[in-house]
Amino acid sequence: MVSAAASPISLGFSVFTLLLASVLPSNADEVSFQEDVRPILSNHCFACHGPDENNNAAGFRLDIEGEADLDEVLVRIESEDPDSIMPPPDMHKPLKPEQITILKQWIEQGAPYETHWAFVSPSKPPLPDLVHDEWDAPIDRFVRFKMESKGLTPRPRADRRTLIRRLSLDLTGLPPTAEEIDAFLNDDSETAYQDLVDRIIAKPAFGEHMARYWLDLVRFADTNGMHHDHYREMTPYRDWVIRAFNENLPFDQFIVDQIAGDLHPDPSVDQLTASGFNRLHLIIDRGTALPEESFVKNVVDRVSAVGTAFMGLTLQCAVCHDHKYDPISQKDFYSLYAFFNNFDGGPETGGRRGTDFQRGLQQPYIEFPTEEQSQTLTRLSAEIARLQTEAKDLQPKPEPDKKAVSVAEKETSDKKVGPRSSDATPDASKLHPPSGRVERSEGRAEPQTSPEQRKQKLQQVQAAIAKLNQERDSVLVNVPATLVMKERTEFRPAHILIRGAYDAPGEVVTRNTPSFLPPLPGADDPDTPKTRMDLAQWMVDPTNPLTARVAVNRFWQQLFGVGLVKTSEDFGAQGQLPSHPQLLDHLAIEFIDSGWDVQGLMRSTVNTETYQQSSIAPQESFVVDPQNRLLARGSRYRLDAEVIRDQVLSVCGLLSPTMYGKSVKPPQPEGLWKIVAMPTSYPNSYVPDSGEKAVRRSVYTFWKRGLPPPQMTIFDAPNRDSCIARRERTNTPLQALMLMNEPQFFSASTTLAKRLLDDETLNAEDGGHQKRLAAAYETITSRPPTDAALESLSRSLETFQSLYESQPGQATALVQRCTDPVVQSVTSAPDQVRLAAWTMVIHSILNLDCVRTRE
Repeated sequence: MVSAAASPISLGFSVFTLLLASVLPSNADEVSFQEDVRPILSNHCFACHGPDENNNAAGFRLDIEGEADLDEVLVRIESEDPDSIMPPPDMHKPLKPEQITILKQWIEQGAPYETHWAFVSPSKPPLPDLVHDEWDAPIDRFVRFKMESKGLTPRPRADRRTLIRRLSLDLTGLPPTAEEIDAFLNDDSETAYQDLVDRIIAKPAFGEHMARYWLDLVRFADTNGMHHDHYREMTPYRDWVIRAFNENLPFDQFIVDQIAGDLHPDPSVDQLTASGFNRLHLIIDRGTALPEESFVKNVVDRVSAVGTAFMGLTLQCAVCHDHKYDPISQKDFYSLYAFFNNFDGGPETGGRRGTDFQRGLQQPYIEFPTEEQSQTLTRLSAEIARLQTEAKDLQPKPEPDKKAVSVAEKETSDKKVGPRSSDATPDASKLHPPSGRVERSEGRAEPQTSPEQRKQKLQQVQAAIAKLNQERDSVLVNVPATLVMKERTEFRPAHILIRGAYDAPGEVVTRNTPSFLPPLPGADDPDTPKTRMDLAQWMVDPTNPLTARVAVNRFWQQLFGVGLVKTSEDFGAQGQLPSHPQLLDHLAIEFIDSGWDVQGLMRSTVNTETYQQSSIAPQESFVVDPQNRLLARGSRYRLDAEVIRDQVLSVCGLLSPTMYGKSVKPPQPEGLWKIVAMPTSYPNSYVPDSGEKAVRRSVYTFWKRGLPPPQMTIFDAPNRDSCIARRERTNTPLQALMLMNEPQFFSASTTLAKRLLDDETLNAEDGGHQKRLAAAYETITSRPPTDAALESLSRSLETFQSLYESQPGQATALVQRCTDPVVQSVTSAPDQVRLAAWTMVIHSILNLDCVRTRE
């Protein structure tokens, strides 16, 4: 929001001054390679003269000091000859005059080089001087120093209603309740705000909201993606992520358990579950591609995910050749690849039969049966084993030994010739006992069934086994399970794949970390093979320059809408420089020193004056810093898809508090899956849930990669084919149409309208609607309406009332579309007309900009 207009002359001068400061180098007498020169070289030169040694035009590199004739470079960049000018015209990246000026000044200074900032371990920077007593927190001192150096001043603290709504949405993804707002407004203690922060972080909804960002980052989904896009069961992994944030699992352990949880000496169920991070990649169906090709794709996907999630690097750009912008060689990539190619499992989905397929499972996996399920499965398995033994005994006996029969018959014939001794071979009757009897040594006989009877009995036993198997399968399909990582006993060799082709292995590589980063301890010892656990421990080593920086930047992004490094997915040369580099290093070191305390980091950040600023600012602030990179005002941006939906259900009293478990399918337009599903896809049709499942939090929504929930993709939710570190934010007509026409939102509006109409405390003595309208507005927006807003709502209510009185059938249809049984019990025409009118007013409030905007 912009405050009252300033004088055009003063505004124009202020804007010009600030824009000029932002274009010129930070120090007018000296050009910084890191801040001024490298971004130019990376964007305009490194594609041909960068780290990719196999694609260096003219045989020199501009990313290494001393390799290029800089005088010749200067001639080329100033040339007007299309055959000589650099960058060449066909790159379509001409240098601007001010960029040429910066490069000339840098060369005149002696062309000093610096290592890319993100590849140097952070050191604790000194705090800026304390000038403003209220801005005494370290974060505030860094921010205030930077904004004032650019000629900006901060905005005052936002009002309490804005703060509690901002905090609740940022930390839980849900709006505050009326009771929570009243408690905060009436808390006169000096620690009222800090106590509010503690209460919000302690909510279970905190973990659910934090997990949503992580699930984007690791591309969590309920289907395999590609081709048939079959069902995959990984929801226990999601539950583990939620619990980890709620229990404040140290973030270094959070990382280690995901990379190598299965390699702990005695891994717990949680550690095994966490290792499922390595199984979240896309999986193709058997028979679609060669298994060897599928295997390579899976491992490349695992390595790329580690690069994005933990390192903030585009490692995948080095699959086919050396990275063109960062010092990541192809050998570096495949040295990391070697850590992940020893998976003890198939590279493709299993067959389309059996309980594993129905359950969305593929070996290896672990199960989490309840005590009742365990007892039932144990009983059924024992009974099946007993019957299988009985069936084996009933199988037809093998034919008698013909040679033995021939001997017996010969000896019987010999008896006719002359007498034999008493110890002669038994007669044939002992080899072929009479049907139905078996002669025992003690002379007793026992009954025996005929072959036909044995056959009938075998069929009965086999039928019983089949029935028990069906009963066991019906229990088994409901047993929670999740895919996990498992290492082969024998190491599988890894090669550099020439041009990334799965069938073109080149040089053998050993397990190692990128050469431009701190070395993996013991990497030079050939007698001690390195494991994923070694890689995981290296990842969280305090000397690693990336991991902590990448993590704190993403948590900052969650709270301010954009990270200190805007390109949170790319800390490399093509990524943007940090807006506050010293602050980023301070946060990273403090995070490590705190024991990787996520809740502590979030708490300290939201307790700052920087975070509590009002988003209302003068016009020049928006002109000079439209993206609020200098943090001279509170951030304001459109909420994410899940928050918009959950907020509607929450304020209307419908949101289910149930946590964990399998994914649910809220209502969506019919037939959408037919666009992407094949007849043999499993599942191939969308069957929406009803009741409580339909109103659970959006983090539990079934995510089909081929067609994610449309209510969310319209608001820029990803399909999760790949790791997403930040979502784009667009504003489109489709978003407005969805909010105005989504059936679940209409149904929720009707439920809230009914609840407000039934609340007798909102009845006015004069029969007016002001009190009830004000309650509706405050319930949804967390603040009371202005007089103008209340007047507008009153007119709208009268208009809708008149409309439905003239069209009672429309009122009946609107009420009957609501899924709430209490609403459906409203049958009288006047009550339906009144309820329909109030529904439209509630629905209008839900569509206000302030409802879907974080302020």
